[in-house]
Amino acid sequence: MEIVHTPVLLNECLELLSSEESYGKEPLMIDSTLGEGGHSFNFLSKYPSLNILGLDADSVIQARAKERLSVYGKRMHFFNGWFQDFYAAFPSSMAGSGIEEGKRPDIILFDLGISVFHYEKSERGFSFRYDEKLDMRLNSNEGESAADLVNELSEEKLADLIYLYGEEKLSRRIARAIVSAREGGRIESSKALAQIIWDAVPANYRYGNIHPATRTFQALRIAVNGELKRLPKALHDAFNALNEGGKMGVITFHSLEDRIVKNYFRNLGRACVCPPEVAQCRCGGKKCAEIITRKPVCPTEEEVRVNSPSRSAKLRVVRKICNANEYRLEGVEGY
Repeated sequence: MEIVHTPVLLNECLELLSSEESYGKEPLMIDSTLGEGGHSFNFLSKYPSLNILGLDADSVIQARAKERLSVYGKRMHFFNGWFQDFYAAFPSSMAGSGIEEGKRPDIILFDLGISVFHYEKSERGFSFRYDEKLDMRLNSNEGESAADLVNELSEEKLADLIYLYGEEKLSRRIARAIVSAREGGRIESSKALAQIIWDAVPANYRYGNIHPATRTFQALRIAVNGELKRLPKALHDAFNALNEGGKMGVITFHSLEDRIVKNYFRNLGRACVCPPEVAQCRCGGKKCAEIITRKPVCPTEEEVRVNSPSRSAKLRVVRKICNANEYRLEGVEGY
Protein backbone atom coordinates (compact mmCIF):
# COMPACT_ATOMS: atom_id res chain seq x y z
CA MET A 1 0.00 0.00 0.00
CA GLU A 2 1.32 3.43 -0.94
CA ILE A 3 1.65 5.76 2.09
CA VAL A 4 1.32 9.41 1.14
CA HIS A 5 1.45 11.12 4.54
CA THR A 6 4.60 11.52 6.64
CA PRO A 7 3.94 12.01 10.39
CA VAL A 8 5.30 15.31 11.66
CA LEU A 9 7.47 15.83 14.75
CA LEU A 10 7.63 12.05 15.09
CA ASN A 11 10.86 11.78 17.08
CA GLU A 12 9.75 14.58 19.38
CA CYS A 13 6.43 12.80 20.02
CA LEU A 14 8.16 9.50 20.74
CA GLU A 15 10.50 11.20 23.21
CA LEU A 16 8.10 13.55 24.99
CA LEU A 17 5.04 11.31 25.23
CA SER A 18 6.77 8.07 26.16
CA SER A 19 8.44 6.09 27.60
CA GLU A 20 7.14 2.63 28.30
CA GLU A 21 8.78 2.57 31.72
CA SER A 22 6.78 5.61 32.83
CA TYR A 23 3.45 3.77 32.79
CA GLY A 24 1.98 0.51 34.04
CA LYS A 25 1.86 -2.87 32.37
CA GLU A 26 0.54 -2.72 28.81
CA PRO A 27 0.01 1.05 28.66
CA LEU A 28 -2.70 2.46 26.42
CA MET A 29 -2.36 5.29 23.92
CA ILE A 30 -5.23 7.00 22.10
CA ASP A 31 -4.29 8.41 18.72
CA SER A 32 -7.10 10.94 18.39
CA THR A 33 -6.42 11.70 14.72
CA LEU A 34 -5.25 8.39 13.29
CA GLY A 35 -5.07 9.28 9.59
CA GLU A 36 -2.92 6.75 7.76
CA GLY A 37 -1.49 5.62 11.09
CA GLY A 38 2.03 7.05 10.88
CA HIS A 39 2.41 8.06 14.51
CA SER A 40 0.70 4.89 15.75
CA PHE A 41 2.88 2.66 13.58
CA ASN A 42 6.05 4.10 15.07
CA PHE A 43 4.80 4.06 18.67
CA LEU A 44 3.81 0.40 18.34
CA SER A 45 7.18 -0.39 16.79
CA LYS A 46 9.20 1.32 19.51
CA TYR A 47 7.17 0.21 22.53
CA PRO A 48 6.30 -3.53 22.29
CA SER A 49 3.90 -3.57 25.25
CA LEU A 50 1.91 -0.52 24.11
CA ASN A 51 -1.69 -0.83 22.92
CA ILE A 52 -3.29 1.92 20.80
CA LEU A 53 -6.85 2.95 20.04
CA GLY A 54 -7.01 5.01 16.84
CA LEU A 55 -9.85 7.47 16.23
CA ASP A 56 -10.84 8.90 12.85
CA ALA A 57 -14.05 10.35 11.42
CA ASP A 58 -13.08 9.34 7.88
CA SER A 59 -13.81 5.67 7.26
CA VAL A 60 -11.86 5.72 3.98
CA ILE A 61 -8.55 6.77 5.47
CA GLN A 62 -9.16 4.56 8.51
CA ALA A 63 -9.42 1.56 6.22
CA ARG A 64 -5.95 2.40 4.90
CA ALA A 65 -4.66 2.63 8.49
CA LYS A 66 -6.19 -0.74 9.37
CA GLU A 67 -4.33 -2.35 6.48
CA ARG A 68 -1.06 -0.66 7.41
CA LEU A 69 -1.32 -1.48 11.13
CA SER A 70 -2.59 -5.05 10.73
CA VAL A 71 0.96 -6.31 11.42
CA TYR A 72 0.45 -5.32 15.07
CA GLY A 73 -2.60 -7.53 15.49
CA LYS A 74 -4.58 -7.15 18.69
CA ARG A 75 -2.38 -4.32 19.98
CA MET A 76 -4.20 -1.92 17.60
CA HIS A 77 -7.86 -0.99 18.00
CA PHE A 78 -10.12 1.40 16.09
CA PHE A 79 -13.00 3.85 16.57
CA ASN A 80 -14.74 5.43 13.58
CA GLY A 81 -16.12 8.83 14.60
CA TRP A 82 -15.25 12.36 15.65
CA PHE A 83 -12.80 12.64 18.52
CA GLN A 84 -14.99 15.15 20.37
CA ASP A 85 -17.86 12.64 20.41
CA PHE A 86 -15.55 9.89 21.63
CA TYR A 87 -14.17 11.91 24.54
CA ALA A 88 -17.55 13.44 25.46
CA ALA A 89 -18.93 9.90 25.91
CA PHE A 90 -15.82 8.45 27.59
CA PRO A 91 -15.62 5.81 29.05
CA SER A 92 -18.78 4.34 27.48
CA SER A 93 -17.29 5.08 24.03
CA MET A 94 -14.64 2.43 24.77
CA ALA A 95 -17.26 -0.32 24.68
CA GLY A 96 -16.67 -2.72 21.83
CA SER A 97 -13.15 -1.45 21.20
CA GLY A 98 -11.51 -4.65 22.40
CA ILE A 99 -9.81 -2.85 25.29
CA GLU A 100 -10.48 -4.06 28.82
CA GLU A 101 -13.29 -2.31 30.66
CA GLY A 102 -12.18 0.57 32.89
CA LYS A 103 -8.87 1.05 31.10
CA ARG A 104 -7.76 4.69 30.82
CA PRO A 105 -5.14 6.00 28.42
CA ASP A 106 -1.61 6.84 29.53
CA ILE A 107 -0.91 8.78 26.33
CA ILE A 108 -3.21 10.90 24.16
CA LEU A 109 -2.04 12.46 20.91
CA PHE A 110 -3.83 14.95 18.68
CA ASP A 111 -2.30 15.76 15.27
CA LEU A 112 -4.63 18.48 14.04
CA GLY A 113 -3.21 18.70 10.54
CA ILE A 114 -5.11 17.40 7.53
CA SER A 115 -3.47 14.31 6.08
CA VAL A 116 -1.68 14.62 2.75
CA PHE A 117 -3.95 11.75 1.71
CA HIS A 118 -6.91 14.14 1.77
CA TYR A 119 -5.14 16.63 -0.46
CA GLU A 120 -3.73 14.08 -2.89
CA LYS A 121 -6.08 11.09 -2.94
CA SER A 122 -9.50 11.85 -1.44
CA GLU A 123 -10.93 13.76 -4.44
CA ARG A 124 -12.93 16.01 -2.12
CA GLY A 125 -11.58 19.40 -3.15
CA PHE A 126 -9.14 20.00 -0.30
CA SER A 127 -6.52 21.12 -2.81
CA PHE A 128 -6.85 23.66 -5.60
CA ARG A 129 -4.13 21.83 -7.53
CA TYR A 130 -6.77 19.43 -8.88
CA ASP A 131 -10.18 19.92 -10.47
CA GLU A 132 -12.32 18.17 -7.86
CA LYS A 133 -15.79 18.45 -6.39
CA LEU A 134 -15.77 21.20 -3.76
CA ASP A 135 -16.60 19.15 -0.67
CA MET A 136 -13.85 19.20 2.03
CA ARG A 137 -15.84 17.11 4.53
CA LEU A 138 -13.80 14.55 6.44
CA ASN A 139 -17.03 12.62 6.86
CA SER A 140 -18.80 12.96 3.53
CA ASN A 141 -22.09 11.70 4.96
CA GLU A 142 -22.83 14.60 7.27
CA GLY A 143 -22.95 18.38 7.40
CA GLU A 144 -22.60 21.11 4.80
CA SER A 145 -19.95 20.90 2.11
CA ALA A 146 -17.59 23.68 1.09
CA ALA A 147 -19.73 24.19 -2.02
CA ASP A 148 -22.77 24.75 0.19
CA LEU A 149 -20.98 27.51 2.09
CA VAL A 150 -19.52 29.13 -1.03
CA ASN A 151 -22.85 29.21 -2.81
CA GLU A 152 -25.27 29.93 0.01
CA LEU A 153 -23.63 32.24 2.57
CA SER A 154 -24.23 35.96 2.27
CA GLU A 155 -21.30 38.08 1.13
CA GLU A 156 -20.82 39.46 4.64
CA LYS A 157 -20.86 36.05 6.34
CA LEU A 158 -18.55 34.58 3.73
CA ALA A 159 -16.08 37.43 4.15
CA ASP A 160 -16.19 37.05 7.95
CA LEU A 161 -15.56 33.30 7.65
CA ILE A 162 -12.57 33.78 5.35
CA TYR A 163 -11.11 36.46 7.62
CA LEU A 164 -11.70 34.63 10.91
CA TYR A 165 -10.58 31.13 9.94
CA GLY A 166 -8.15 31.98 7.15
CA GLU A 167 -6.73 35.24 8.53
CA GLU A 168 -7.04 36.50 4.97
CA LYS A 169 -6.63 40.29 4.74
CA LEU A 170 -8.40 40.43 1.36
CA SER A 171 -11.42 38.48 2.63
CA ARG A 172 -14.00 41.09 1.62
CA ARG A 173 -12.60 41.42 -1.86
CA ILE A 174 -12.56 37.65 -2.30
CA ALA A 175 -16.08 37.21 -0.92
CA ARG A 176 -17.37 39.91 -3.28
CA ALA A 177 -15.83 38.10 -6.25
CA ILE A 178 -17.28 34.74 -5.18
CA VAL A 179 -20.80 36.17 -4.79
CA SER A 180 -20.52 37.86 -8.18
CA ALA A 181 -19.29 34.66 -9.85
CA ARG A 182 -22.04 32.47 -8.44
CA GLU A 183 -24.66 34.66 -10.11
CA GLY A 184 -23.68 32.77 -13.26
CA GLY A 185 -24.30 29.38 -11.64
CA ARG A 186 -23.15 27.33 -8.67
CA ILE A 187 -19.44 27.09 -7.97
CA GLU A 188 -18.88 23.34 -7.73
CA SER A 189 -15.17 22.66 -8.23
CA SER A 190 -11.96 23.46 -6.40
CA LYS A 191 -10.29 24.70 -9.58
CA ALA A 192 -13.17 27.06 -10.34
CA LEU A 193 -13.03 28.58 -6.87
CA ALA A 194 -9.24 28.96 -6.98
CA GLN A 195 -9.48 30.75 -10.32
CA ILE A 196 -12.12 33.16 -8.98
CA ILE A 197 -9.82 34.03 -6.08
CA TRP A 198 -6.79 34.37 -8.38
CA ASP A 199 -8.66 36.81 -10.59
CA ALA A 200 -10.00 38.77 -7.61
CA VAL A 201 -6.71 39.68 -5.95
CA PRO A 202 -4.18 42.29 -7.10
CA ALA A 203 -1.42 41.11 -9.43
CA ASN A 204 1.30 41.56 -6.81
CA TYR A 205 -0.66 39.32 -4.39
CA ARG A 206 -0.66 36.39 -6.78
CA TYR A 207 3.06 35.67 -6.58
CA GLY A 208 3.78 35.62 -2.85
CA ASN A 209 5.02 32.69 -0.77
CA ILE A 210 1.66 30.93 -1.01
CA HIS A 211 -1.09 30.72 -3.61
CA PRO A 212 -3.71 33.45 -3.02
CA ALA A 213 -6.43 30.80 -2.55
CA THR A 214 -4.58 29.03 0.29
CA ARG A 215 -6.11 30.92 3.21
CA THR A 216 -9.62 30.82 1.77
CA PHE A 217 -9.41 27.05 1.29
CA GLN A 218 -8.12 26.69 4.86
CA ALA A 219 -11.02 28.76 6.16
CA LEU A 220 -13.60 26.71 4.30
CA ARG A 221 -12.07 23.42 5.49
CA ILE A 222 -12.06 24.60 9.11
CA ALA A 223 -15.67 25.77 8.89
CA VAL A 224 -16.94 22.65 7.11
CA ASN A 225 -15.40 20.31 9.70
CA GLY A 226 -15.98 22.51 12.76
CA GLU A 227 -12.30 22.20 13.60
CA LEU A 228 -11.99 25.13 16.01
CA LYS A 229 -15.47 24.93 17.52
CA ARG A 230 -15.00 21.38 18.72
CA LEU A 231 -11.40 21.69 19.87
CA PRO A 232 -11.60 23.30 23.37
CA LYS A 233 -14.17 20.89 24.82
CA ALA A 234 -12.49 17.94 23.11
CA LEU A 235 -9.15 18.84 24.73
CA HIS A 236 -10.84 19.19 28.12
CA ASP A 237 -12.68 15.88 27.93
CA ALA A 238 -9.57 14.12 26.63
CA PHE A 239 -7.46 15.50 29.48
CA ASN A 240 -9.96 14.19 32.02
CA ALA A 241 -9.94 10.79 30.33
CA LEU A 242 -6.18 10.43 30.96
CA ASN A 243 -4.72 8.43 33.80
CA GLU A 244 -3.09 10.61 36.43
CA GLY A 245 0.55 10.89 35.43
CA GLY A 246 -0.38 10.38 31.79
CA LYS A 247 0.66 12.77 29.03
CA MET A 248 -1.27 14.58 26.34
CA GLY A 249 0.37 16.06 23.25
CA VAL A 250 -1.21 18.28 20.62
CA ILE A 251 0.28 19.17 17.23
CA THR A 252 -1.17 22.29 15.61
CA PHE A 253 -0.56 23.88 12.22
CA HIS A 254 -1.90 27.41 12.44
CA SER A 255 -2.10 30.18 14.99
CA LEU A 256 -5.82 29.83 15.75
CA GLU A 257 -5.45 26.21 16.83
CA ASP A 258 -2.22 26.84 18.69
CA ARG A 259 -3.74 29.72 20.66
CA ILE A 260 -6.56 27.47 21.89
CA VAL A 261 -4.13 24.73 22.97
CA LYS A 262 -1.66 27.16 24.56
CA ASN A 263 -4.33 28.93 26.61
CA TYR A 264 -5.99 25.72 27.78
CA PHE A 265 -2.67 24.14 28.76
CA ARG A 266 -1.68 27.36 30.52
CA ASN A 267 -4.89 27.22 32.55
CA LEU A 268 -4.19 23.60 33.48
CA GLY A 269 -0.74 24.60 34.75
CA ARG A 270 -1.98 27.40 37.00
CA ALA A 271 -2.91 26.92 40.64
CA CYS A 272 -5.96 29.16 40.25
CA VAL A 273 -7.72 30.59 37.19
CA CYS A 274 -10.50 32.45 39.00
CA PRO A 275 -10.85 36.14 38.06
CA PRO A 276 -9.80 38.69 40.72
CA GLU A 277 -13.39 39.68 41.48
CA VAL A 278 -14.31 36.15 42.61
CA ALA A 279 -14.12 36.18 46.42
CA GLN A 280 -13.82 32.41 46.89
CA CYS A 281 -11.89 30.05 44.62
CA ARG A 282 -14.15 27.86 42.53
CA CYS A 283 -11.64 26.24 40.16
CA GLY A 284 -10.02 23.92 42.72
CA GLY A 285 -7.06 26.09 43.65
CA LYS A 286 -4.33 23.71 42.48
CA LYS A 287 -2.47 22.85 39.31
CA CYS A 288 -4.07 20.17 37.20
CA ALA A 289 -1.06 19.56 34.96
CA GLU A 290 2.66 19.97 34.61
CA ILE A 291 3.52 21.77 31.39
CA ILE A 292 6.28 19.72 29.74
CA THR A 293 6.86 22.12 26.82
CA ARG A 294 7.14 25.71 28.07
CA LYS A 295 7.55 26.76 24.46
CA PRO A 296 6.12 24.84 21.53
CA VAL A 297 8.39 22.27 19.91
CA CYS A 298 8.89 23.02 16.22
CA PRO A 299 10.35 20.86 13.43
CA THR A 300 14.05 20.93 12.70
CA GLU A 301 15.38 22.44 9.50
CA GLU A 302 16.10 18.92 8.29
CA GLU A 303 12.49 17.80 8.83
CA VAL A 304 11.16 20.84 6.99
CA ARG A 305 13.56 20.13 4.14
CA VAL A 306 12.37 16.55 3.65
CA ASN A 307 8.71 17.10 4.64
CA SER A 308 7.62 20.64 3.78
CA PRO A 309 4.06 20.31 5.27
CA SER A 310 5.73 20.15 8.69
CA ARG A 311 7.02 23.74 8.48
CA SER A 312 4.19 25.28 10.52
CA ALA A 313 3.78 22.43 13.03
CA LYS A 314 3.96 23.05 16.78
CA LEU A 315 3.85 20.43 19.52
CA ARG A 316 2.74 21.13 23.10
CA VAL A 317 2.71 18.49 25.87
CA VAL A 318 1.36 18.33 29.42
CA ARG A 319 1.46 15.68 32.14
CA LYS A 320 -1.75 15.19 34.13
CA ILE A 321 -1.78 15.75 37.88
CA CYS A 322 -5.54 15.63 38.49
CA ASN A 323 -8.85 16.13 36.71
CA ALA A 324 -9.85 19.65 35.67
CA ASN A 325 -13.27 21.24 36.03
CA GLU A 326 -14.78 23.43 33.30
CA TYR A 327 -13.53 26.65 34.88
CA ARG A 328 -10.19 25.77 33.25
CA LEU A 329 -11.83 26.44 29.89
CA GLU A 330 -12.69 30.04 30.72
CA GLY A 331 -10.93 32.49 28.44
CA VAL A 332 -10.09 29.81 25.87
CA GLU A 333 -11.15 30.91 22.38
CA GLY A 334 -13.95 28.94 20.83
CA TYR A 335 -15.48 27.81 24.10
